[in-house]
Amino acid sequence: MAAEAKPQIVSHVNNLNYFSILLLLSFNVASGAGGTWKLLLNDVGISAMHSQLLINDRVIMYDRSNFGPSKISLPSGACRDSPNDVVSKRDCSAHSIEYDVAFNSIRPLTIESNTWCSSGGVTPEGALLQTGGDKEGERKARMFYPCDDESCDWTEVDNALNVRRWYATNHVLPDGRQIIVGGRNQFNFEFFPKTKAPSLYKLPFLSETYDVGQENNLYPFIFLNSDGNLFIFANNKAILLDYNKNTVVKTYPKIPGGDPRSYPSTGSAVLLPIKNLEAEVVEMEVLVCGGAPKRSYLLALYKNTFVKALDTCARIKINDDKPQWVLEKMPRSRVMGDMILLPNGHVLLINGGSSGSAGWELGREQVLNPDLYHPNKPVGSRFQVQNPSTIPRMYHSTAGLLRDGRVLVGGSNPHQFYNFTDVLFPTELRLEAFSPSYLESQYWSIRPRIISLLSHSTVNYGGILRLKFMVFGIGGVRSPVKVTMVFPSFTSHSFSMSQRLLVLDHVELVRIGVWTYEVRVKAPRYKNIAPPGYYMAFVVNQDIPSEGIWVRLQ
Repeated sequence: MAAEAKPQIVSHVNNLNYFSILLLLSFNVASGAGGTWKLLLNDVGISAMHSQLLINDRVIMYDRSNFGPSKISLPSGACRDSPNDVVSKRDCSAHSIEYDVAFNSIRPLTIESNTWCSSGGVTPEGALLQTGGDKEGERKARMFYPCDDESCDWTEVDNALNVRRWYATNHVLPDGRQIIVGGRNQFNFEFFPKTKAPSLYKLPFLSETYDVGQENNLYPFIFLNSDGNLFIFANNKAILLDYNKNTVVKTYPKIPGGDPRSYPSTGSAVLLPIKNLEAEVVEMEVLVCGGAPKRSYLLALYKNTFVKALDTCARIKINDDKPQWVLEKMPRSRVMGDMILLPNGHVLLINGGSSGSAGWELGREQVLNPDLYHPNKPVGSRFQVQNPSTIPRMYHSTAGLLRDGRVLVGGSNPHQFYNFTDVLFPTELRLEAFSPSYLESQYWSIRPRIISLLSHSTVNYGGILRLKFMVFGIGGVRSPVKVTMVFPSFTSHSFSMSQRLLVLDHVELVRIGVWTYEVRVKAPRYKNIAPPGYYMAFVVNQDIPSEGIWVRLQ
């Protein structure tokens, strides 16, 4: 990490052979609504098309930089030349901001090139790597090294990519590099930093999942498997790719029904919490939810017909000998929704609409209620409807987990330009937070409060992580207490890149005082399970998580 970005690091001690299994009967939504909403800022100056939480608890957000001025000026009265801007060739406004969670404040940042529909992720040192975009930004890489004052800003690397990357997906790899997969008319992948020749690798799977006139293979869903290979889902199909040899080692069944789930028929996906990390074969299960039926994009674009979105999720255990998708119903149809892993292992489905498609002006019927998904409950009782927001979050919205357990929600701009009047869904500059029910005051008596380790401490692979925590109320501690680690994901276009949650294996839980406990857990042993870098670590008691602390795994 660059000197200006380096946090203080304190080393820690030690150191049916059936097309599908369709389970749609007896569907019930778990009773009761939950969660609360809070408007944080009424105007952040930009519409948050992309977002990334960094290790100093600040969130970098940005949209695109060639569609006219935003509502926030560049710092110090600066201006920049913008030759590809469709409105003005001189722009004195910012298209990126830094949001300070603690102070609920923003400051403008300077991006020179166009970041429209780009991708990214964090490096092991905690910096944000951002790749691609449109026009002059299509082969750029950009770095943002976090700092604790206002001295840090974007730096840009010319020709960092081999080809244009627009609507691509990044994923952090076990060696700390990032793989960049696909993009518009790109049926290939590459790495950052660049590898030795050949540095561009063909991936026929992306051309096989390309629908003429619709694409439906953009922003593919990518997850690192426990064997070091990559699960890649595009359109309605998935493969397991050995990216080192550029060999497909497994082909999965087509998702039931065959409807597309990738952009612009945008669903979302998560890798469900990873448990039993010491097992010989670690179970890895992917959940894909929502999307749009076949031809929805074309019908919306050319016929002004907005088809009801998909109302199903599909799960698959990717390491099974004969993996099969298991389908289940959601409480509602949802397209352009985000899926966020919460610290207690539940999944939050949030944002989007219930008809139409992703793309300018192509979504309809905003979905204001989030839905909470409980992965370990029986099929038919996994969903719990949450309290609604009052702000539609349609195309170009984002959502991401904060260290305090809230979910930060911003963005929504389904227009080519900023448009605030006489449109169905005005450009949205408001920033809000959703607090899941575990943050409600009724759980105060069982909520853990971590009192040691120092934030930004380091734990080695296979080492023991000791966390002292307090529980003050009469509810006390009930075994099993869990420790989870969440990798901070890069979010854009309804997909959180590199998102993963680990449930650490227990070593010991001891009571060391009236209200004080220590839990000792084993860190993952393999980088395939947990790529190196900073994670948010949480203690979870009776499904109620503590506030997290930053822990560096190396």
